[in-house]
Formats: sequence, C-alpha cells, structure tokens
Amino acid sequence: MLRYGDRVRTAAIIPAFNEAESLPAVLAELALTVPDHDVIVVDDGSTDATAEVARAAGATCLSLPFNLGIGGAMRLGFRHAFESGVDRAYQFDADGQHDPSQIAHLLAALDHADMVVGSRFTDSGDYRVGRSRALAMGLLRWMVRLMSGQRFTDTSSGFRAFRRPVLEAFATDYPVEYMDSVEALIVALRRGFTVVEVPVTMRERTGGVPSNRNLRLAYHFVRVLILLVAGTGRRRSPSSLRSAAQ
Repeated sequence: MLRYGDRVRTAAIIPAFNEAESLPAVLAELALTVPDHDVIVVDDGSTDATAEVARAAGATCLSLPFNLGIGGAMRLGFRHAFESGVDRAYQFDADGQHDPSQIAHLLAALDHADMVVGSRFTDSGDYRVGRSRALAMGLLRWMVRLMSGQRFTDTSSGFRAFRRPVLEAFATDYPVEYMDSVEALIVALRRGFTVVEVPVTMRERTGGVPSNRNLRLAYHFVRVLILLVAGTGRRRSPSSLRSAAQ
C-alpha cells in the first residue's frame, strides 16, 4: 500500500487550452467525486476565460503566457505538484471525456506500479477511432513494444496516474512536443519505472474544439517514429533522478 506519512496527498493535473465552456462541469464533477484531491489547472495560453473559470471553482491555476501544447503544460503541472509535496497525481482532461468515477481504479493500481495508463482499447472498451488513426496508433504500439519489451494496448492515452518519483522525473524530463504521451511512456520505461495499464472508458467531449488536426498529427507521428527508431534518450534508473534534477 502506498503510504506517505498520515495522509496520501493526491492531485489532478488538468492541461487546458480554451476550455472555459467545458471546464466548469469538469471541476464540479471532480469536487463531488474526489473532494479531498488537489486540483491543478494549467492554462496553456488560453484566449478565453479558462483561467478565471478555474480560479472561481477553487482550483490552483497556473497560467502560461502562450500556448505550449499539452506536453509543456503537463511539465509545469508535474513541477508544481512535486514542489508542493504531492504524493501521487493523475492527468485529467478538461473537456469532459474522462470519467472521474474511474480515478480510484487508476490510483489503486499505483499500489504495485509507478505509473498507470488508462487504456481505451481493452476488450471491455467500446472506444473507436478512424482507420488511418488506428493504423498509426497500432504502429506506435508495435514500436514501443519493440523498444521496451512490454506490450501496451494504448500508448497515447491521456488518462494516467503517477507516483511521486515519476512526478520528480517528469518535472524536468517530460516531452513538450505534441504526442507527448508516447514519448513520456518511453521516458518512464527507460528510467526503470514500472508501468501498467488498466481499462478505462471515454465519454463525449462536452465543449470546446479538439486540438487534433490531420496535418499536425501526421507531422508529429513521423517525428515520434524517428525518435523511436533512433532510440534517443539514455536509459536511466530512478536512483539517478535526484542528481540529474540538481
């Protein structure tokens, strides 16, 4: 069982770009489901009232001066969570697609893992994507398995949970480019962290506009494939994190 003193401090990290429409309902649902969790919203250079909505709901809001993308927002969220003494955290979407009733399921898996990935593509799931995207995601899964020796069904899921050592690692070494989730998985595995999957389901977006665009996806897909093939980044163990961060 994961224990840090008398209380395990848990936080939601929510990257948000122009999510003022959907964020109120997301934060309200979190407050009802996990009222004892800290909520960290990273406003990723929004041009709408995302920051104001987050603060009005009582969340900690970190505002970036311009849009860095999910990776840059998450790195800031990880850094704040680690420096604030958070013991474990989970990434949560601002658009309403993640179901807060499944948070406990992800956190429970941290009892035997350093990082947990919520998979949308297990046998029990009904999540579907288009043919071209499915082919791309399948190739990424195959590449990750080839490099790590571990099979994953969903390398790009944004519903994930992390123990404190991973927060420390990702505070300084989290990919800031688009498709950060795939690269982050490789970073965690190369550092010697234990990563497991648990099944999750997705809901429909409640507002806002998806950031995915075909040309952008194609560009970053090729970039990630090149990184995977080239084997960039050195394998490092969790024991080296402290000296690397200093």
